[in-house]
Amino acid sequence: MALSKVDYNSLNVTPAASKALKWNSNANGFETGDVAGAMVLLETQTASSDSTIDFTSGIDSTYKEYLFRFYDIHPSNDGVNFQFNGRDGSSAFDATKTSTHFRFYHDEADTATALAYWTGGDVAQGTGVHKLSAGLGNDNDASLAGYLHLYNPSNTTFVKHFKGAVNYEADAYTATSFSAGYFNVTDAIDGIQFSYSAGDIDAGTFKLYGVA
Repeated sequence: MALSKVDYNSLNVTPAASKALKWNSNANGFETGDVAGAMVLLETQTASSDSTIDFTSGIDSTYKEYLFRFYDIHPSNDGVNFQFNGRDGSSAFDATKTSTHFRFYHDEADTATALAYWTGGDVAQGTGVHKLSAGLGNDNDASLAGYLHLYNPSNTTFVKHFKGAVNYEADAYTATSFSAGYFNVTDAIDGIQFSYSAGDIDAGTFKLYGVA
């Protein structure tokens, strides 16, 4: 069987050279296309003494997975929990959920470590917030960073899964929390709200990506 050869000089890659590429319908050039696993930035929000950071658009059936990333999230109050909730078609962020949470920590003095399930961080078929962290400090250099995955939020047959992880400074401790759960609703999840358990989100950057 003869091998088919492509003359590279006949391919026009200029219009899409900085993006994901696929053959166009004429098979003599490229056009932009999604690549499995590619992240598409949908929105960026910067906190500045905000009581909440709300994402109320862009979460729809376009993608099967959405990823939130947060950077240097600083609270106005000390010893607060970073948390989120979902919206299922109404104006309120109160979607019913069940979740789980475990965390571990290590202090700067190298005197204390722990790994444990956190019963105060989970929700059992409730509408309240899900906690992504516990006891974040508000020292000048204290902050939180991490991510939250939301899976197939527009599905109206199955529950909508989520999982997240954050690392934060808590009074000279480095603490990491892992948590997960699902929204147990038949309606689509069309909005996500982030907040602290008390006070404002003093500073930080939030980004929302669609995952192809």
